[in-house]
Amino acid sequence: MIRMTEHPKNNPVYRYWVLVGMVLIAGFSQGMLLPVLAVMLEGSGVSSSANGLNAAALYIGIILISPFIEKPVRKYGYKPVIVVGLIILCISLMLFPLWQAFWFWFALRLIVGIADNLIHFSTQVWISTTSTPEKRGRQLSLYGLAFGMGFGLGPMMTRLLEVNDYLPFIVASSASVIAWIFMLFLKNEWPASDFETASQLNTITRYKKVLKLAWFALLPGFCFGYLEASLHGNYPVYALRMGIDIQFVTVFLLPSFVFGSLITQLPLGILSDKIGRSKVLLGLMASGMIIFFFMSFIEHIPSLLLSLFIIAGMLLGSLFSLGIAYLADLVPANLLPTGNVMTAVLFAVGSMIGPVVGGFLIEIVGQGAIYYSISAMLAVMFAAGLLFQIQLKKQNAINNQAA
Repeated sequence: MIRMTEHPKNNPVYRYWVLVGMVLIAGFSQGMLLPVLAVMLEGSGVSSSANGLNAAALYIGIILISPFIEKPVRKYGYKPVIVVGLIILCISLMLFPLWQAFWFWFALRLIVGIADNLIHFSTQVWISTTSTPEKRGRQLSLYGLAFGMGFGLGPMMTRLLEVNDYLPFIVASSASVIAWIFMLFLKNEWPASDFETASQLNTITRYKKVLKLAWFALLPGFCFGYLEASLHGNYPVYALRMGIDIQFVTVFLLPSFVFGSLITQLPLGILSDKIGRSKVLLGLMASGMIIFFFMSFIEHIPSLLLSLFIIAGMLLGSLFSLGIAYLADLVPANLLPTGNVMTAVLFAVGSMIGPVVGGFLIEIVGQGAIYYSISAMLAVMFAAGLLFQIQLKKQNAINNQAA
C-alpha cells in the first residue's frame, strides 16, 4: 500500500526532477572516481592489474548491498534510503584525499558502491511506480540520460588534479550536499502493494523465474558495466602506458563516448519498439565488437579515434536501458523489481570483471589490449543473444503445439 498524502512541495513534476538529479549526482561520483583514482594510483607506481582491482571495489559494494535493499525500502520508504545513501556518499568522497593508501581507497570505494546502489534502486523504483504508463518510457529514458550525463562529466575532474588533489572530491561531495538539501523538501512515499507482495515471495523462486524467462535480457547490464568500467578504469592507465595524451583521453575521448550515447538513447528506444528489442540489441553488440577491434589499428590518429569513440557511444550507450526494456517485455510486472535487482548485480559484476581483465591484458598484451578485451566480451554477448533467440523459437513452437 502506498502511504502517501498530498504535500505542496511534493508535486509529481518537482519530485521527478529531484530524483533525476539524484541519479545525475550518483553518475557523476562514479564517473569522477574511476579515472581520477586510476591516474593517482598510476602516479604512485601501482600496477595496472592492481589498479583495476581497486576500481572493482565500487562494484563489489553494489553487489553486497543488492540483496538487502528491498526490505528497508518497503519498511521505511524511498526518501530515508536515498538520504542515507547521499550522506554516506558525501562523507566517503571527502575522506579519499586524506590518506592515499591502496586498501583505504579500496574500502572507501566499496562504501561508495553501497551508497550509489541505495540511491539508484530507490530512485528507479520510485519513478517506475509513480509514472503513468503513457509517460513511463520517456521518464525512464530521461533518467538514463541523467546518469549518462553525470558519468560523462565525471572524468573532466581529472584536470582539477593539476590544481589540487582535494579539488575533484570537494566538487563531488558538494554536489551530494546540494542533492541532499533538495531531498529534504520531498514527502516520503512507500512502494505499491504489488511490489511488496512480489518481494515477500521466495527469493530463489523469483530469481529462477526471471532467469528462465529472460536470462539474455539481464546480460546487457553486465555488458554495459564491463564496457563502462573498462573505459573509465583502464583507459587512462592504458593511455599513459601507450603514450596517448591523458588530457585528450579525459577531456575529449571518454566524455565523447558518454555524450554520444545521449544522442541516441531515445531514437534507439523508439527503433526497438518498432522492430523488436532483441534485433536492436544483437545489432548493437555486433557493431560495437567490430568498432572496438578496429580501434587498435587507428589509435595513433586522434581524430579517427575520437570519431570511433563517439560512434561506439551512440551504439552501445543504450545497452543498459534497452536491456531493462527487454526484461519488461519478457517477465510479468510483479517480477520486474526482482529483475532490476538482478540487472544491478550483473552490472556490478561486469564493472568489477572489466577493469581486472583489462588490467591484466595491458600488462600481458600491451598495445591494443583494452580494445581486444571489450571486443571479445561483445562477441560473447552476441553469441549468447543468438542462443537465446533459438531457445525462444523452440519454446514458442512447443507452446503453439500445446495450444
